[in-house]
Amino acid sequence: MKNPKRLLALLLALTMCIGLLAACGKSGDDQSSDTQTANAGADNKEDKTLVAASNHFEGKFSPFFAQSAEDNNIVSLTQISLLGTDRVGAIVEKGIEGETRPYNGTDYHYTGTSDLTITENEDGTVYYDFTLRDDLQFSDGTPVDIDDVIFTMYVLADPTYDGSTTLYSQPILGMDQYRSGMSTLSVLLAAAGKENTDFSNWTEEQQKAFWKAVEEGGAKFAQEIVDYCAAEGYNAEGDVAAAAANWGFEGLASDATAEDFFMAIGDAYGWNFASIEGESAGSALSDLIPEEVYEYSTIGVSTGNSASYIEGIQRTGDYSLRIVATEIAANMVYSLALPIAPLHYYGDESKYDYEGHSFGFDKGDLSSVRAKTTKPLGAGAYTFNNYSNGTVYLDANPSYYQGAPAIAHLNLLETLEDDKVVGIQAGTIDIGDPSYSTDVRDQIAEYNGGSDALEGDVVTIKLYDFLGYGYIAMSADNVNVGGEPNSEASRALRKAIATVISAYRAEGIDSYYGDTASVINYPISSTSWAAPQVTDDGYQVAYSVDASGKAIYTDGMSAEERYQAALDAALSFFEAAGYTVENGKLTAAPAGAKLEYQVNIGANGNGSHPSFLLLKNASDALAKIGFTLSINDIATAAELYQTYQSGVADIWVAAWGATPDPDMYQIYHSLGSTNYYRIFDEDLDELITSARQSTDQTYRKGLYKAAMEIVMDWAVEIPIYQRSECYIFSTERVDISSLTPDMTPYWSWMSEIQTLKMN
Repeated sequence: MKNPKRLLALLLALTMCIGLLAACGKSGDDQSSDTQTANAGADNKEDKTLVAASNHFEGKFSPFFAQSAEDNNIVSLTQISLLGTDRVGAIVEKGIEGETRPYNGTDYHYTGTSDLTITENEDGTVYYDFTLRDDLQFSDGTPVDIDDVIFTMYVLADPTYDGSTTLYSQPILGMDQYRSGMSTLSVLLAAAGKENTDFSNWTEEQQKAFWKAVEEGGAKFAQEIVDYCAAEGYNAEGDVAAAAANWGFEGLASDATAEDFFMAIGDAYGWNFASIEGESAGSALSDLIPEEVYEYSTIGVSTGNSASYIEGIQRTGDYSLRIVATEIAANMVYSLALPIAPLHYYGDESKYDYEGHSFGFDKGDLSSVRAKTTKPLGAGAYTFNNYSNGTVYLDANPSYYQGAPAIAHLNLLETLEDDKVVGIQAGTIDIGDPSYSTDVRDQIAEYNGGSDALEGDVVTIKLYDFLGYGYIAMSADNVNVGGEPNSEASRALRKAIATVISAYRAEGIDSYYGDTASVINYPISSTSWAAPQVTDDGYQVAYSVDASGKAIYTDGMSAEERYQAALDAALSFFEAAGYTVENGKLTAAPAGAKLEYQVNIGANGNGSHPSFLLLKNASDALAKIGFTLSINDIATAAELYQTYQSGVADIWVAAWGATPDPDMYQIYHSLGSTNYYRIFDEDLDELITSARQSTDQTYRKGLYKAAMEIVMDWAVEIPIYQRSECYIFSTERVDISSLTPDMTPYWSWMSEIQTLKMN
């Protein structure tokens, strides 16, 4: 069972790397006298305040250390990035003059802070040549130049850096040599053990403090996980090893203690205490161990020789830079879409000397950067004023390179989910981002006088596709014929099941989501630039042919005719799989296959799930031909995760989150860490690997489509739905005509915040 908090944190971390952050909501014109005082002095023609609803802030507004989506919203508003993206998450490489790209039938012009030229060399290396605009300024008036970019990169590459950005993992020439020869104090203490007597790199007092913290606070942290798992019924009370396995930490001895469990967690996270926080089942680790010990994971200790600079980060001018990669890594460009942080604010200009291999701070000491975590400064559209009483106060930056925002003040207010829609109607917020549902739509329609229109007199709704998609999966190891997952017979068996399930997708999703979701036909979020489009050559509805390859649906078919056609096609696949069919019914299964398979769905034990009805209908249909699809409605999501991550489940229902780069390696490659489908296909592996080894987006898109077709041919995944999310706006207080059009997960209302106006 993988901790869902950890999965969410990883997704948010990837999103933060490129500054593509979903917007929070906001609140109306009313403000307290304290707010007015905080915002006083902003020099803007329209001295108005826009208020947006937000979920809870952690208060880490640093471009280096923000982790939550809410904190990252503040980063995106106060900082600029070296690279930006378009509405489908594709990198804009020519930002200075801008690029025009089509989306949804409209051409849009995108600009940014730099131009990028990517050169693939014959020796396998890759050059990323940047040219920075020469007219950028930080909000305090300090000019932006390439040294600010280099400083930022060295912070992100430091051996003690423990934020979410993973620039250090990219194949940059000299990166490993620079990061070697130094480790954090916490890593070294854990490796040395309790009985260590060599105190050349730390004091005996530090060692004692560390192990006391592990034995007491760390053990308590792990024990809370054990107790939680027992309370949820995942394992017997006090069974540490079982709890650890359920939490994703397998291999502990049967007599393991809570301290042993914590040691395993520490090892998994490289003894970075901030990262370990994501495993909490209750208390924050920072509340359980002393502050000075908590900081051990940020203290660098030299353990040997290392390079004094990164060879592949090359300053080529006051406004230019070359990054040298030792090999092609398709997703590397997203790691280079990093914030441009001011050296003079986060670092020490007296310690910056590019030629002398000094980059604004002492290697292994990011204390100056960490000290500014709660008070950001950048060159973004807004400047940070303060954070108090659940509200972040921002003021317009008059020197923003894309133009000073039309709205002088922007307040982001922590708001409960149930209050996001009510707040618009009540006038306490101007913009919100409630989780979209038919209930939310009906509530808004009521406020708009019963109108179902997306734009009413009180509330205007802007829909966009959610960054991810729902699917139903099959384990090739568990649903096959004769123990051969890759055989034609095994594929036919899975296609038989998939064909019937697919036929009921539209009815099931419509009944749950109404017009807030749509059926998809390929295993990829429709938000991705790599998603096949209906107009593409070879586009095909999922599982819409029979065993002979003949289309099973024709125009004008009624719903009942389509269901019968799917059932007839399923029989053709069952026959191809070796099942005995007599009088239109299955009477016997081939060796290694069954007449009954179970599908696990996390529907809270009461059928509350978008895919529950379609599975019920598919199950009823399959029963007519003698096949049983047994639905196991699991009450807790964690238990569902455990069934398929452990390889036990035959069929299951889940959803994938998406990232801007559609790399398929982790999910579908034979060596992928989340290849729960148990798909092992050399041709698929080659396509995935080849797509990773090119920076040509058009070429990669073709490879990914071919790869998805192999996945579909294996029939281990049935794409189900792409649901919608929304932003809602006060029609009365926000100038709706000034909103950026065609919003997506990569292009929110904040993407052109400088042009937004109030009525």
